[in-house]
Amino acid sequence: MSLGWEQLVEAAPDGIVVADGAGLVVAFNLAASRLTGLAATGALGRPLVEVLPLEDGRGRAWWGCVDPYAGLAIRTGHPEIELSLVTPARPTATALLVTASYLRAGGPRTPVTSVIVALRGTAGRERLERDRAELVATVAHELRSPLTSVKGFTSTLLAKWEFFTDEQRRLMLETVEADADRVTRLITELLDVARIDSGRLELHISLVDLPAVLRRHVERLVAGGEPEERFAVRVEPGLPETWADSDKLEQIFANLLENALRHGDGQVAIVLEPSAVGTAVIVHDEGLGVPPEAAARVFTKFWRGGRRGGTGLGLYIAKGMVELHEGTIALASGPGGGAQFRIDLPPGTPPG
Repeated sequence: MSLGWEQLVEAAPDGIVVADGAGLVVAFNLAASRLTGLAATGALGRPLVEVLPLEDGRGRAWWGCVDPYAGLAIRTGHPEIELSLVTPARPTATALLVTASYLRAGGPRTPVTSVIVALRGTAGRERLERDRAELVATVAHELRSPLTSVKGFTSTLLAKWEFFTDEQRRLMLETVEADADRVTRLITELLDVARIDSGRLELHISLVDLPAVLRRHVERLVAGGEPEERFAVRVEPGLPETWADSDKLEQIFANLLENALRHGDGQVAIVLEPSAVGTAVIVHDEGLGVPPEAAARVFTKFWRGGRRGGTGLGLYIAKGMVELHEGTIALASGPGGGAQFRIDLPPGTPPG
């Protein structure tokens, strides 16, 4: 069943206000009422400039400046701008993001027959600005330490090379390399976040041996200095074939295991078992776990659960990559305490 334009306007998530050729309001949806504090019954039939007495940043009446009905004849509207609204229902100025479109039924340079105004609150933009500010602060903080180290060691080596033994030089260069790897990883995480947020993260599907991918990553951690006895890997029989992006799965495992090592204690148990949707991957540590009040935030950007650093992006990236595989990831308390992350991956589809 098709909807009429009145029903579509009423169902729109943004505030929608429509005025006719005489400047009188003919549509005023529920979202507009919520944003302005004015009921539709008090808006319909009244002049647009009275219903929405908008002011710009200098306190000037915005409609007087843009003058949609008698202004520039080729103008088709105005891009989004932040304006203030003061009404009897909202005596304190309300900040709104306003977009306007002008319809000219007779074509260009003919009189305006309708003005359509879209209204949005500023909360979403403020959240975006806070996220950006937090991103800048996080990047600055995470880059400062390794870059300071790199600068310090390279300057010292260049200035006093002959005063150090070969072993001392090697140790300093190894530190520089480790810090460079840390910077590279941060940049990779930021690129992954940007691709997830924009929907540009792509999968390269192939037949994946999940136990092999997992064991390979555990072996890499042991080679990097983690005690072998800290990991307990169990693979249950009957795992289905999995068609997925091997590199992305390895990154998911890396983020989950790093999280367990950084924030957990004791042994890290990893289980692969058949599940109702395909394959379940369960990672369980023996730490303090995640407080119930923080459980809803663990997969958000910049969440840091505890005292041991990190960028706060790993679990957000893991969730994005799991969902790109049409899987799910969830957090629960482990049987003996600690945090337990469970991933359910569908078998996937061969490419082509």
